[in-house]
Amino acid sequence: MNGLNINTTPGFFTRINAAKTKLRDSEKKIVEFIENHQEEIIHLSITEVAERSETSESSVVRLCKRLGYKGFQDFKIHLAKEVVAPDKQISEVIEKGDDFITIKKKVFQSNIQALYDSIEVCSDEEIQEAVKAISKARLIEFYGTGGSGTVALDAHHKLLKLGIKSFAYNDAVLQAMSASVLTEQDVVIGISHTGSNREVLAAMELAKEAGATRICITNSTKSPITKISDIVLQTASNETLFRTDAISSRIAQLTIVDVLVAAVANQRYEYYLSNLQKTRTSTTGKKL
Repeated sequence: MNGLNINTTPGFFTRINAAKTKLRDSEKKIVEFIENHQEEIIHLSITEVAERSETSESSVVRLCKRLGYKGFQDFKIHLAKEVVAPDKQISEVIEKGDDFITIKKKVFQSNIQALYDSIEVCSDEEIQEAVKAISKARLIEFYGTGGSGTVALDAHHKLLKLGIKSFAYNDAVLQAMSASVLTEQDVVIGISHTGSNREVLAAMELAKEAGATRICITNSTKSPITKISDIVLQTASNETLFRTDAISSRIAQLTIVDVLVAAVANQRYEYYLSNLQKTRTSTTGKKL
């Protein structure tokens, strides 16, 4: 793949993000210990991990298997590859002096890795619930600002081509005004990488008061936006100094939107295909 270093097997921290909401208290204590002793853990026995995390050996084994490992030793082998000898990830900061070939590889690898990781952490059940909600909604609205605002506009554009009534707002005032007059028949989708954008949160709160179904697309399952959402669609991407506009996170967000739109369209395939042909025909002659 042109020298790109893509890890198609999700790493420990990606697996943890996907499973966090399902972990028992004892397993969360083990995770916290591992996160705080990443390099040390590979030299510890299962007994030492259990004692120092104040849990039990059975809890350690159960956590490892829940995360998809065969057992504690298998977990340590995989973690060692990540912590002791990690691949040169594209999520690294683009360094001063990097030539354009290196930059190209870093950017491509980062975006591809974000997609591999996101497919692991984004729950199939949550996607299914989101598709159901969108399919029966009277109106779908998308809220986002900055880079996430462009994702909101893209989502609106895709639904518009299918003939599905939707709007996208990246202005805080318009978000608030529109959210305040939603109904129980409506769905609002808030898009925020951090899940802490004040404008989007305020609009989502208003949508909640109005009785609308709330869906969020975010990188953080512990962020404020998840607490006011009925359905959480998680992405997995890292940002660095040169990625403050969330390039890789936007790629992941756009892909989740594509999944939702394709799945919704597939519910009434012939009908939406007909609408798509109509909207395409409507722009014929308007292109060079």
